[in-house]
Amino acid sequence: MSFWENFWDIFWWFFTACVFFAYLFGVFAVIGDLFRDHGLSGWWKAVWIFFLCFLPFVTLLVYLAARGDGMAERSIERARRDQDEADSYIRRVSAASPADEISKAKALMDAGTISPEEFARIKTRLLI
Repeated sequence: MSFWENFWDIFWWFFTACVFFAYLFGVFAVIGDLFRDHGLSGWWKAVWIFFLCFLPFVTLLVYLAARGDGMAERSIERARRDQDEADSYIRRVSAASPADEISKAKALMDAGTISPEEFARIKTRLLI
């Protein structure tokens, strides 16, 4: 066997592997979009899944052509909602305002847990 025969065999193997993984990505994207779409009835979802099982490539292409715009809109809406949830979580768990931190340090100083010098250092650090 010559080098070029081996080269094209390897090239063909990589090409088919890439096509297969692209197909799997497309199928999982379509299935995810089907279950993310609340406007589509369960029967239509079952029909799409049925055809994905028995006519996979054709169904994938038809779905992307017919519902591709909706996929993008649902994906953008989902990303926006996830970002809003992350932002609200960060705001909820982030550090308190400097006034809250100073009042906590004052309570610690009044309880005798920290000295007045430590309170002054904390206050200075928070106000700078």
